[in-house]
Amino acid sequence: MELSRRTFSALAGTTALGLALGGSGTGATSAYATHTVPTGPAPGAPSADGREHTVGFDRYSLLVDEKRLVLWSGEMHPFRLPSPSLWRDVLQKMRAHGYNAVSAYVAWNYHSPAPGAYDFTGVRDLDLFLRTAAETGLYVVLRPGPYINAEVDGGGFPGWLTATRGRARTADPAYLKHVDQWLTAVNTIAARHLFTSGKGTVLLYQIENEYDVTRAAGRDYMAHLYRKVRADGIDVPLFHNDAGPNGNWVPGSFDTGGEQGGWLYGFDGYPAPDRTPPDWGDFGAGGAKGGATASPKTPGFLTEFGGGSFDAWGGAGLQGKGYAEARRTRDAAYERRSHFTNLANGITLHNVYMTFGGTSWGWLPAPVVYTSYDYGAAFDEGRNQTPKLAPMHQLGHLLQRVPDFAKLDRAARVKATDERLKVYHLVNPDTDAHVYVVRNDSEEPVSSPLPDAGIEVPVTVPARDARLLTTGLSFGERTFRYATVEPMMFLRAGRQDVAVFTGRHGEMAQIVLECPEEPTPARLDAEVAWVYDRGLLRITVPLGVGGLSRILVDGGGSDRQLLILLADDATALRLWPYDTPSGSVLVYGPSLVREVALEDSTVHLTGDTTGPTGVEVWGPRGIDQVTWNTRVLGTRVSASSSLLSLQLLPGAGPVTLPSLDGGWRRQTENPESAPDFDDSRWKAADKRTSYSTTPVPEGQPVLFADDYGFHYGDVWYRGRFSADVTDVESVSLAYSTGTQGLLMAWLDGEPLGTHRMPVPDKSTVERGSWAAKATLAVPERLREELREKAADGRGARDSHVLSVLVRRMQHDQDGKALDTHKAARGLTAVTFKGASPEVSWRLQGEAAADPVRGPLNNGGLYGEREGWHLPGFGDSDWETVELPRSDRRQGVTWYRTTFRLAVDAGIDASVGLILVDGPERAYRAQIFLNGWNLGQYINDVGPQHTFVLPNGILRTRGVNTLALAVLSDGTTQSGPGQVRLTLLGHAAGGVPVTPVASPGR
Repeated sequence: MELSRRTFSALAGTTALGLALGGSGTGATSAYATHTVPTGPAPGAPSADGREHTVGFDRYSLLVDEKRLVLWSGEMHPFRLPSPSLWRDVLQKMRAHGYNAVSAYVAWNYHSPAPGAYDFTGVRDLDLFLRTAAETGLYVVLRPGPYINAEVDGGGFPGWLTATRGRARTADPAYLKHVDQWLTAVNTIAARHLFTSGKGTVLLYQIENEYDVTRAAGRDYMAHLYRKVRADGIDVPLFHNDAGPNGNWVPGSFDTGGEQGGWLYGFDGYPAPDRTPPDWGDFGAGGAKGGATASPKTPGFLTEFGGGSFDAWGGAGLQGKGYAEARRTRDAAYERRSHFTNLANGITLHNVYMTFGGTSWGWLPAPVVYTSYDYGAAFDEGRNQTPKLAPMHQLGHLLQRVPDFAKLDRAARVKATDERLKVYHLVNPDTDAHVYVVRNDSEEPVSSPLPDAGIEVPVTVPARDARLLTTGLSFGERTFRYATVEPMMFLRAGRQDVAVFTGRHGEMAQIVLECPEEPTPARLDAEVAWVYDRGLLRITVPLGVGGLSRILVDGGGSDRQLLILLADDATALRLWPYDTPSGSVLVYGPSLVREVALEDSTVHLTGDTTGPTGVEVWGPRGIDQVTWNTRVLGTRVSASSSLLSLQLLPGAGPVTLPSLDGGWRRQTENPESAPDFDDSRWKAADKRTSYSTTPVPEGQPVLFADDYGFHYGDVWYRGRFSADVTDVESVSLAYSTGTQGLLMAWLDGEPLGTHRMPVPDKSTVERGSWAAKATLAVPERLREELREKAADGRGARDSHVLSVLVRRMQHDQDGKALDTHKAARGLTAVTFKGASPEVSWRLQGEAAADPVRGPLNNGGLYGEREGWHLPGFGDSDWETVELPRSDRRQGVTWYRTTFRLAVDAGIDASVGLILVDGPERAYRAQIFLNGWNLGQYINDVGPQHTFVLPNGILRTRGVNTLALAVLSDGTTQSGPGQVRLTLLGHAAGGVPVTPVASPGR
C-alpha cells in the first residue's frame, strides 16, 4: 500500500518531514533550490479539496504543488470583527480585490478567561473562520503567537498570565507549561485545516512575533516552540516575524531537531510616508540587516508591510486627525511606490498590515491605541472599499495571472533620461521578460523616456509615485514590446485572449504590440487610436475618459483574437476576474463581484452595487445568459464578444436612521463610595508578594488588581481604618495604569477628587504603563464636621472608609521580552499626611467572564456587575432625561435607550454611533450595544468620536439597546452631549448576517 504523505511523516519522524516540505516529490533533501521550477501558471485558488498538497520554496518564491506562488496576503483579525457572518464579507472582498491569502493573528487573551480554560465558540470560532477562508478561496497565514503584539491588551497574553510564575517569552518551564496548553488548544483546530492535507487552506504558520532575544535563552525558547508546533501536527512551513530587517531568526539560527527546509525568514517594515521607500533586498546594502538578503536561499518575505498606521489616545501620532490622516498620507501612491519597490527587491511573499483593521472592542486594545483600529487600511472599519485599494487590486491580480513576476533576477542598470526617476531593472531568466520599477521621489511629476529599456516615448510618473513597466512580456501567443502603463492581468475567455493595462486618470497610455504580420485592429471606443509600422502595432488611448477603453486585434501573426482593455484606477476597481472549472470569467461594472458560477450556458454573479451600473461579462464559449443575485438580466452580445446587460443594475436605496434625541433613562451609581456599603464579599488585599514587575512597597499589602483575579476594566478599592482624621491633611494614592488611566477617591462618601494620567505626546505615545501619585486634600469642610462630631461625643476616631475607583486601562505589551505586561494595574500604595492609620483593604473588579461576550467585555463598575448594560434590564424606574445633560458629579452615571432599525432586506448598511460634545467637558463613556462593549469615548482627549456598530450585534431589522456608562470627575458638565447614529456606507447586496447572541437579563 502506498504511504500517504502524513503517514510517511509520522513513521519516519522529522527528517522525513523535512523531505516532504521540499515539495519536489523527487527526494529533494530540503526546500532550498535543489531543483529548478520553471516559470509557469500559478496554482489555482485553494480549497479544502481533500487532496494532499506539497508546500516548499526556493530563493524566488513559494512552490505549491510544483507551481510558483507569489503570496499577496492581507491582514485581518477575526477578533476585531465580533460578528462571524461579516468575516465572509471581508474575506470575499479581499479575494475579489486580488488577494490570494489572509493573514490572521490568534489572540490568546481572547480565547482564555482562566488558566486551562479555552473558548473557541461564538465570536471566537476559529474553526469557522478557517472554513470560511477556504470556502472563499484564500490561503491562510496563521499567527497564534503565543505573543502577538498587534496593539492588543498584553500583546495577546491573557490577563491571568500577569499573576503567574515564570518569565514570559523565555524557556522558563513555568511559562512554557501555559504556552503548551495554549498551543495544544489552537493547534488542535489548525491541524484540521492544513493545506497539505487537503482539509483546509492554512499554508504558513508563524511562531512568536518580533522576538529579538537571540542569545542562548531565546534560541532555546524558539526551538521549544518549533518542536511543539511540529509535534502538534503542523507540517506547513513555519516562520517568525522579525521586527524590522535585522536578520534575526534566519534558517539555522536555532535548533529545529534536524529538520531542514521547513523554516522561512520574514521581517516587517513600516516606512514613513515622507521618506523614500527602502531597498529591503537585492538593490539594498545587503547582508544580515538587508532584509531579504539576510536569507539568500529563501524567498523575500515581508510578513507585515504598513498598509496604514495605528493611532494613540489624543491623536499625537496622526496630528489629531485620526485615521483619515493615515489614509491620506499612506494613499494609493504610497502603496504603489512601496510595493513596487519591494517587488523589485525580490519580495515575493507580501502581507499588507492591515488590509482590514476593524475594532479593538471592549478591553481588547493595548494602552497605545484607542477603540478604533481602522488603521487607514484599504478597507475601512465600516468594511467599505476605499480608493487606496487600486494598487493592491491591480498588483494582486497581476501577480496571480502573469507568472513572469514569480521569478525575477536583478538585471543590468537602466537609467531614465531624466535622472530624477530611479529605475530598477529585473529580468525573468526563463521568459526573458524585463520588468522596470520607475519611481519618482520628487515633489512634481516627471516625464522621461527610458532609452536603455527601449522605451523611446516619455513615461510620466506622478509626484511621489511609481510605475511598473515591462518589455518583452508575452501574453498568450503575443508579445508586448513595451507599454507606458502597468499590466494588470491576462486571461483567456473562450476563443479570445484578454489583456488589461492600467494607469492614472487622464494620462495618455501607449502600448506597442509585436505583430510580424499586419493585424486587423477594431476600435471599440472612440478614444482609441493606433498605427501599424514595421511589425509593431502602436496603440494610444487617454485613460478613464469614457470608463473602460477597448481595442480588438485580429491577425498579426496569431490565430487568437486579442482584446486589450485599458483602465484608470477607478475603472480598474470595477474589473473582476474569476476562474471557474469551465474557464475564466471577467466581469466589468459592479462595485463588487463576490462569486461567479457557470451552470450550463448561464453565468451566475453574486455581488454588490452602490449606484446604478451596467454589467459586462466575458467568459467561456457558449454562455448566453447572466444572472445577478439570482435575477435574470437581459443581455446582448457586444463587438468584443462580451455579454452586455440591457438595463442598469439598481444601486443601493436610501437608508433611514432614527433619531436618538428622546427616550433616554438615567441612573447614578457608585454606591461603593458610601461608608455603609457592604463589601464583605469583596476580596481582601492580604497578599505580601507578587509576580509583578512593580515592586511591592515596604510595609504595605499587595494592592495590584491582577493578583486578585481582576484583569480588565475598572477596579474598586475600599480601605477601612480607625484614626482621628481631623488631623489628616491629605491622602496620597500611588497607582499604575495604561494610557489615559484615572483614579477618583471618596472619604466616608465625600469626594476627594480625581487624578488623570496625562495625554501622551509624540514622545510618549508608545508608553504602555503610566505610574503616578495622586495627592488629594481632605476638604476642610469634612474635617470640621468630624471635629463637631468629636465635640458632641460622637468621636472622630470611629471607623472610616476610603473608597477608590481606578480605571486601569489595559496591560502593557511585552515587546522587549521584559515581562512588561506584568506591570501593576490599580493602586500600588497609600499614605496619609497627618496620620499613619492601619488600613484594611478589600477590592472588587469585573464579575465572572460573560460566557458569550467573553472576558474582555466587562469591567468592574457596579452597573456592569448588576447587568445594567444588558438588553432586557428593567430600567423603568430610572429617571427620564433629555440630552445633552449638564450634570456635575464625581462618579458614574448610566444612560440607556432603545431604538429600532428597519433597513431593507438586501441592503448591507454599515452604521456607526457618533458622540460629540464641547472639548471643555471632561468625561468618558463606555458604549454598550445589546450588552456588547463596543468602545470607550473620552470627550476631551479624542480623537475618536465615531464608533462602528457591527451588523449581527446591531439588529438592522429590529430593536437595539444602547447603554452609556459615563465616568466624570465633577469638575465640568459631564454630558453626554450629542449622541446620534450615522450611515458609514451601504450597498445593495452584502452577505446574509446571522444575529450574534446577545443575552440579556
